[in-house]
Amino acid sequence: MSAAERTEQAAVRTVLGDVPGEALGICDAHDHLFLQSRLLPGQELADVAAADAELRAFRRLGGSAVVQWTPYGLGRAADELAGLSRATGVHLVAATGLHQAQHYAPGTVEAVLEGLAELFVDELTRGIGGTGPRAGLIKVAGGFHGLDAHARSTMAAAAHAHHRTGAPIAVHLELGTGALDVLELLCGEHEVAPRSVILGHLNRSPDPVVHRQAARAGAFLAFDGPSRANHATDWRLPEVLAALVDAGYAGQLLLGGDTTTAAARSVNGGPGMPYLLRRLRPRLELALEAEVVSHMLTTNPARALAAAWRAG
Repeated sequence: MSAAERTEQAAVRTVLGDVPGEALGICDAHDHLFLQSRLLPGQELADVAAADAELRAFRRLGGSAVVQWTPYGLGRAADELAGLSRATGVHLVAATGLHQAQHYAPGTVEAVLEGLAELFVDELTRGIGGTGPRAGLIKVAGGFHGLDAHARSTMAAAAHAHHRTGAPIAVHLELGTGALDVLELLCGEHEVAPRSVILGHLNRSPDPVVHRQAARAGAFLAFDGPSRANHATDWRLPEVLAALVDAGYAGQLLLGGDTTTAAARSVNGGPGMPYLLRRLRPRLELALEAEVVSHMLTTNPARALAAAWRAG
């Protein structure tokens, strides 16, 4: 198959089926409708009605697509996603993958680690749980300024699944660090094309040198927030993005909300999904051309999430 043919057949895999990238519209490229972690007791995202309300609030501001980065074993509620997408009119992309081991109950990771690549492939091609919606990306995670054995094994499985299916790989960078280690492993050792890699949380480590190196390698760079109280980097975001745009990397920048707790939802008084369009977009438009910001919300996620899907 030629490169031109692969481009023509590329599609974004949503919970309702594959769609052309341009069908997504304004996209929150990194968020969570459902999430349960042992590190966040009492703050579970598990309320279907709240998820519906959050999507509708996002939709009212013009949003039309959300990428849920919640991977295997963390309460992603895959059986609810198709109904929510139909009810709200918002495209949803689900994730397979595995987070850092510390987020899971004892024994959960050990039970799947040996067959992890097959699990990812199955959820990308047959469906989550065998009958649920198909995942549209693989989410894995690095460590703080490095990659431990768990990260290396999960990324190896992700790379294997990528080569079999074409799925993009989204990477949680702990406090925004370790981007170059991730690229060396995925794109160097495991030969994943950089354009199939999305590096998340880069706003949490506003290091312009690392950002340029990652962009130069060809990966997509996701800036998602707002930051938590101990990640006081929001004020740097416009200048960080402007520097990348000026350096010629406007086409590789993604924006997201990353709502991870019930308290952070807009329906509970937090910023939630609407923050991306209600607060962040106009702030960025003061530093960048509105068209550039629009591309970050539409054209760029359409390209980052599109794949020439293979059967596995």
